[in-house]
Amino acid sequence: MIHIAICDDERDFLTHLTALLKRYALESGEEIKISTYSSGLDLVEAYDATVDLIFLDIKMNDLNGLKTAERIRQRDEHVALIFLTTLSGCSLEGYKYQAVNYIIKPIHYVRLKEEMDQWIKKHRQNTEPFIIVSNDTGKYKVFLKGLKFIETFNRNLLLHTEHGHVICYRKMKEMEAALGQQGFVRCHSGYLVNLFYVKRIEKLEIILLTDEKIPISQLKRKAFMKQLADYWGNQLL
Repeated sequence: MIHIAICDDERDFLTHLTALLKRYALESGEEIKISTYSSGLDLVEAYDATVDLIFLDIKMNDLNGLKTAERIRQRDEHVALIFLTTLSGCSLEGYKYQAVNYIIKPIHYVRLKEEMDQWIKKHRQNTEPFIIVSNDTGKYKVFLKGLKFIETFNRNLLLHTEHGHVICYRKMKEMEAALGQQGFVRCHSGYLVNLFYVKRIEKLEIILLTDEKIPISQLKRKAFMKQLADYWGNQLL
């Protein structure tokens, strides 16, 4: 399923674009879920990390599309953004938020179909595995490729990613079960590490490619070293 959000403060346009997307789903056979928001603040405050694509109006009253995109990028680096504008000579500023494209209003079905066909093709080629985690500030999409390690933190979990830290209200055993087939190994009662980032082992410390150090317990060291050797061997094939 593809989850699409539409954010525009013109209710008639929300209805119009929703109808076009439903027509596209019917004609293409794609399973599409559509969520609508009438303001940038609504989208940001109720942000759903399962969204794959956002149609985002640039000119909105409370929080314009560019400011909305900036805040979305703080919690989701990968969601696709397509800006909606009434200006034929629109600013290129939106591309610094990795916008897929601009669409000039009013939008017609032929234009939408062309955009959706192109985006879906790229989306399927570039989709990377991820997990959705939650905390008091909302839901976050965390891509496994950029997740270095997980540690216990104040009875919760702290996810260390290439883009910063994310608190997660899940249990370590649950994360270990979910990520065990994705190259993540428990090296300590309080740590789960992505083998991709392991550079070397020094006694009871793991040195990551980022030069960060995390502990490895004596109890788990033998099993961890075997899994690491198997992983490195597979990477050399």
